[in-house]
Amino acid sequence: MPVSLITDSMASGFGNTLKGIGLVIGLGIMFGKILSDSGAMKQIANFMIRKFGAKNATLSIGLTGFLVSIPVFFDAAFVILVSLAKNVSRLVKIPVITLVTSLAIGLIASHNIVVPTPGPVEVGNSFGVSMGLYALFAIVVSIPAVLIGGWLYGVLLGKLDPAIEPEDLEEETVSLDKVPSEGLSLLILLLPILFILTGSVATLLLGNESSWNSFFEFIGNKNVAMFISTLAAIGLLSKFIKTGVNHSITEAAKGAGMIILITGAGGSFGYLINQSGIGNYLVSTLTDLNVSILFLGFLLGAILRGALGSSTVALVTAASILGPLVPHEGLQPIFIALSICAGGMCLSLPNDSGFWVVSRFANLTVSQTLRSWTLGSSIAGTVAFILILVLDKIF
Repeated sequence: MPVSLITDSMASGFGNTLKGIGLVIGLGIMFGKILSDSGAMKQIANFMIRKFGAKNATLSIGLTGFLVSIPVFFDAAFVILVSLAKNVSRLVKIPVITLVTSLAIGLIASHNIVVPTPGPVEVGNSFGVSMGLYALFAIVVSIPAVLIGGWLYGVLLGKLDPAIEPEDLEEETVSLDKVPSEGLSLLILLLPILFILTGSVATLLLGNESSWNSFFEFIGNKNVAMFISTLAAIGLLSKFIKTGVNHSITEAAKGAGMIILITGAGGSFGYLINQSGIGNYLVSTLTDLNVSILFLGFLLGAILRGALGSSTVALVTAASILGPLVPHEGLQPIFIALSICAGGMCLSLPNDSGFWVVSRFANLTVSQTLRSWTLGSSIAGTVAFILILVLDKIF
């Protein structure tokens, strides 16, 4: 490639990527920070544990992670919730590696597959899919992945490594009159995905002739859904934030910069690969080997995750390679997009910052982290991909 074309492609790839997900990233980080600072995330965790019971704490921790990571980035959500997992380990005598595995896999499953998380949103944009249907299928394939890769595999790990958190661990106590109710916390957490699903489902039911069609398309737009949800969080949760909602928004804005830069850089990288012809060569070579496009998406997502570390960058790059090469018709693009997301869950190695977040904050050795986090997330990604293959045959 000529040098001038390289620099132009870098800028185009960066801009095109952030055009689709820049607002989602900024608003999502603000939304998650408000949920965290107000105590809403802890309330959701307490609600899940109480509903499922102490004996099923492993399952409730995994599902809590799955819900919380829809609007909140993985690293931040894990740091906030890992102390809860440790306390539960001590109180109900469940091995800490079991709870940490379930929590981490629950978090990464929604972080990598469910919109409006930025990685899946950009993959969906690249394939031009309906975000509502995309979200629906994402939930269908990701929950079994959490149950098998997080819950069941975590229980198995606990039998091999039965260490319990020490008795002298300080339990966090929060005054219930200073935090939002569990129902309010859960409602606000789910608002973005409810808006997106409502917009798509209503549009399908009403048809193009309805005068309400434009309204539901508007509220179902990912940017509008996140904006309304963030406003709702500010209005309903600000009174529970001790430092003030302005402080939370300011801190969130500071943290958004690096994530936006990294995500944009992933878009640049993928666009350069396409412009140079590497993407076409890779796809044509694997196609000649009779590799299905779904498996190709899964394989690319996994390879790029192992090579680049960041799951978001891996998803954005893989989508940039395959997006322009796949015909956008029927439901097939949804399953190709989901295959990339499933592949991006696999092969988290020590070049991934998430690997060290899990290791350090959960007090796991490198060997334990490889067994719980790396292998657990790879199992979950593989389970999700198998379900995607089944759904592709059905639909």
